Amino acid sequence: MAKRLVFLLLLAGALLVGFLPFVRHQSADSKYVSYRADLRKDDLKLYWKDEHGQLFRSLGSLESWLSAKGKQLKFAMNGGMYKAGNIPVGLFIQEQRVLAPLNTATGTGNFYLTPNGIFYVTIDNKVAICRTEAFPGTEKIRFATQSGPLLVIDGRIHPAFNSASQNLNIRNGIGILPDGSLLLVMSREKVNFYEFAAYFRAQGCRNALYLDGFVSRAYAPEKEWLQTDGDFGVIIGLTAR
Repeated sequence: MAKRLVFLLLLAGALLVGFLPFVRHQSADSKYVSYRADLRKDDLKLYWKDEHGQLFRSLGSLESWLSAKGKQLKFAMNGGMYKAGNIPVGLFIQEQRVLAPLNTATGTGNFYLTPNGIFYVTIDNKVAICRTEAFPGTEKIRFATQSGPLLVIDGRIHPAFNSASQNLNIRNGIGILPDGSLLLVMSREKVNFYEFAAYFRAQGCRNALYLDGFVSRAYAPEKEWLQTDGDFGVIIGLTAR
C-alpha cells in the first residue's frame, strides 16, 4: 500500500511538472486583450466627435453609431489621454485635420514622461510610432494621436521603467509588429510599465506607445470581451474594409 501511494505521488508530481509550462503560458496570455490589425483588411480610424459635433465618449456609443451606418466594429479602445471636456492632451489629427495641437510642454504625469510619442497613419495607409520630437509634420498625416510615455523605443524598453515597480494599473497601448501590422493591447489586470512594455517587445514590436491607464476599456468581440462603457477623448476603432 505504501509503495503504491509513493508511486501515485511521484506520478502526480511528474504530471504537474509537465503541465506547469502550459499553466504559466496561459496565465501570462490571459493578462491581456489584444488585436492584431492588418490595415489591408482592417479599416482603422481615430474617432472623437460624430458628424454633429457630439462626443462619442464611450465604446458603446461608437459601436451604435457605426452599426447605424451598416458597419460592424471589430475592435476598439481608448486612444490617448485627455483633459477636462474630453479634449486630447496632445496632438490629434482626424482625416487630415489638426483638431488638437502638438504638445511639447514639460509637466508631471505619464504623458510628460519623456520620451513620449505619437502614433500616426499616413494618407497612403502606412503606420508609425515616433518620438514627439521626430514627428514628420502634418502634411501627409491622415490620423495621429500623441501620448506618453513610449513603451518600447527601437527595440528597447523605456529606460525609466523598473521591473520591480509596484506602480500597478490597468493599461492600454499600441505597437507595430515586424510585418507592419498593428498590435493593440489592454491589460485585463493591473501590471507595471515594465511588464506591459515587455509584452509588446516579446511579440516583436520595436516601437510601442502607452495610451492610458485605469480608465482604459476595450471592445473585442472575437475575444468575447465587450466593454461598452467609458468616458474618453479619442477612440481607436477598426471595422472591415
